[in-house]
Amino acid sequence: MTITTPDTLLTDADLQRRAALRRMKVLATALLVVAAVVFAVAFGLQDQYPWLGYVRAAAEGAMVGALADWFAVTALFRHPLGLRIPHTAIIPNRKDEIGVSLGEFVEQNFLSDEVVRSKLATFSIADRLGTWLADPKNAERASAEGAVVAQGVLRFLSDADVERLIERLARTHLFDREWAPTIGRVGAELVAAGQQRAVVDALVEATETWLTEHPDALGEVVSTRLPRWVPGFAKGLADERAHKELIGVLRAVRDDPEHPLRVAIDGYLVDLTERLQHDPAMAERVEEIKASLLESERMRTFAGRVWEAVKATLTSALADPASELRVGAASALVDVGVRLSADRALSAKIDAWIADAAGYAVQKYRHDLASVISETVQRWDARETTQKIELQVGRDLQFIRINGTVVGAIAGLAIYAIATGVHAVVG
Repeated sequence: MTITTPDTLLTDADLQRRAALRRMKVLATALLVVAAVVFAVAFGLQDQYPWLGYVRAAAEGAMVGALADWFAVTALFRHPLGLRIPHTAIIPNRKDEIGVSLGEFVEQNFLSDEVVRSKLATFSIADRLGTWLADPKNAERASAEGAVVAQGVLRFLSDADVERLIERLARTHLFDREWAPTIGRVGAELVAAGQQRAVVDALVEATETWLTEHPDALGEVVSTRLPRWVPGFAKGLADERAHKELIGVLRAVRDDPEHPLRVAIDGYLVDLTERLQHDPAMAERVEEIKASLLESERMRTFAGRVWEAVKATLTSALADPASELRVGAASALVDVGVRLSADRALSAKIDAWIADAAGYAVQKYRHDLASVISETVQRWDARETTQKIELQVGRDLQFIRINGTVVGAIAGLAIYAIATGVHAVVG
């Protein structure tokens, strides 16, 4: 049996198996040669030395056993001596059938709900996972591996596809519904809760600060509206007075929660939220604004900028081990591990869920999983398949030849001894 697999296709383990196979083949063949030599010598001298008949019989039995087992072992992989004897070269000729049988065997004996559940019942996946994740080093490793996967996903995603998805989602969830009633209801709830006061405070403070830092901001807004006969210095005083009065009004609004201007703003907002909810004319105006936004290129630009910002932020955070995202993910994994290790009820629920999921997957896809074996074997080249199998089991099969030689010698000796004894008794 000659192995012709190129060395470039063999792993180190395959090379070791090939060397071991060759040694066993040499040993088995050497025993056959020894038996033949012993047989020839004993056969030629047994007339002079009758006791050599026993040696001849043993050697003859050894040769018969060795040749028979050589034929049997060889017939598994190829045609002995190149002769196309029926039921030889079994593996290359029945490769596809062997693959189907192997797939069926795995499906029936390994891919069953009972086998999977019984195996999972021997240990707790949740407990082992919890113990592993509770170690901060393992959590950081899991976080790092997850970051690598996430970066790969980001690189794999098409920017144009994501932008179209964002735009489509925005159109579906933001533009398909009427804006006015929703804005009105949300606005009414915010006004009722007094949330608008914080916004007013912020606007008033920002305006006051800006006017204080820019005393010439109003310019000649007041003086330019005074009669021409008013002296110039009076116009300047009027502008300065207007600036101070405006700042005073802003301070009064800031300090007085019940200032008339605040009350007026609150009343306006209440009226506006009511109109948004119930005034068809207002609703129509809002829909016109929405339509103008929908038809403009701003939506595509907005989607592109959103995705660009999100992608850049995620890429930077995923690549930095010290980023809040990576650190937070590792910390969260540690917390999950500690909880899984401490909460037996939670671990039991997760184990039950895993068992149910595995059982369902096995029941639904067991045939598909098993078919991978048969389809893979069918795709293999018959010669390569024979060589692969021979490298795996060929060394053990050579023991059959050796055992056949030894058993044949014992059987030949026993048969000859019994026949000689019977002949002596009868004769």
